[in-house]
Amino acid sequence: MKKILLAGMIGMWATGVMAHSPLDGTTPANEATVTEMPVEVLMDFKGDIRLTKVSITHADTHSMEMDLGDQTAFAQEFTLPMHDMGAGLYVVEWRGLGSDGHALNGTFSFTVE
Repeated sequence: MKKILLAGMIGMWATGVMAHSPLDGTTPANEATVTEMPVEVLMDFKGDIRLTKVSITHADTHSMEMDLGDQTAFAQEFTLPMHDMGAGLYVVEWRGLGSDGHALNGTFSFTVE
């Protein structure tokens, strides 16, 4: 009986840990190569999050904070305007607060030919 309870507790704990990786998808997709610079970036999360900071680095040299505008409420989707810095690799780093109070962060990237 103790082993069953322990297995159940471990399963619940593992599910909770996975919930702290909320980024479900992006447009452009992570590691995608696109032919034109996107006008905006879409970030789609698995659950509600409040973004607190998003920065973008171009080709490991130029970095800037993205304007969050009025997107400061808890939501699952965020659309942020992009600034064209030319062809090359773009790395987007984000930070936020989950609706459960946990601090969250992550990165994704795409390449413009």
